[in-house]
Formats: sequence, structure tokens, C-alpha cells
Amino acid sequence: MTLFQRVKVLPWISNVTLYGCLFAGGDFVHQCIAQRDEMDWRHTRNVAIVALSFQGNFNYFWLRALERRFPGRSAGMILKKLILDQSFASPLATSVFYTGVSFLEGKEDIFEDWREKFFNTYKTGLMYWPFMQLLNFVLMPLHLRTAFMGCSAFLWATFLCFSRQSGDGTAAVALAWVMAPKKQLLRRGRDEEK
Repeated sequence: MTLFQRVKVLPWISNVTLYGCLFAGGDFVHQCIAQRDEMDWRHTRNVAIVALSFQGNFNYFWLRALERRFPGRSAGMILKKLILDQSFASPLATSVFYTGVSFLEGKEDIFEDWREKFFNTYKTGLMYWPFMQLLNFVLMPLHLRTAFMGCSAFLWATFLCFSRQSGDGTAAVALAWVMAPKKQLLRRGRDEEK
């Protein structure tokens, strides 16, 4: 039995598990890019718990509900799905990520990160998620949509973990952070040549 056949037989478990693993992988990549001396496995675990308990499950059932209410791939149906996804699901998922990870870390004010970064993160998501969801709604069969979102969420989770720990929820700050280590390495290499 191939992987795609298994996903069809056990779509909920397969999709949610893959989504959770990819989301946690995003935190792992963030920590690797940050070149930390030691991995914070508790943070990765907390991200995985939020992704498995909420993000993956919510997206699995949300995408099915959207398809039942707005079936098909016509331009009108896809536009309705995109608008609903970005106006309801995206703010909810972002809110749960910030507050859920803060809760699991035992922060006194679990809404602090949400208050400081939600609006910027939501605006940044509007540059990313509509395009990814358009591909999802147009190209993916229903039983693979959550898995596709998980693949898309891998990059998004890397961004969210950066934003939560050291960013402000904007793409500009995240890109500057990603590019900074490379510039420092290039400068170091030039200095050694002199």
C-alpha cells in the first residue's frame, strides 16, 4: 500500500500527524537557523502539541466544511473559500498558536505575544496563505488538502517561531534576520582573507 493510498484510508490521522510533524519541524529549522548553542526541545514539543491538538485537527475539519458548503473548483467557489479562510480560519489559527504556546510555556500573560504580534503576523499571512490556499483548492484532492497545508505550514511555522521568540510578526524583520547571518559569514570570510 503506497503512502497516498494510506492517506485515503486513514485521512484524518495521516493528515493531522503530518501537519503536526511539519509544524514542529518548522520550529526545529528556526532553531537551526538561529544557530543556538543548544536546542530548546521543550519549545519544539509545545509547538508540536499546539499543531497536533488544534492546528491539524481544525484545518482537517475546516477544509472539509468549506468543501461541503462551497463544492467544486469554479472561480466563484474558490474565491468564497479563500475569503472565508483568510477572514476566519487564519486569525483563529494564529491566535491559538501565540496563546497556546504561551500557555504551555507557563507564561503569566498568555496574551502578551498575541497583543504584540498578531496584527503584523496576520498581515504577513495575507501575503502567503491566499496563494498557498489557492493552489490547495485548485490542485489538491480533498483527502490531501490538510497535508498540503502542513507542507505550506512548515515554512509558516518557521516564521511564526521566529516571530514569537525574536521578531515582531513582519516579513521584513524575518527576512533581515535570515540574511544577517549570511552577511556576517561573508564579512568574516573577507576579513580572514585580508
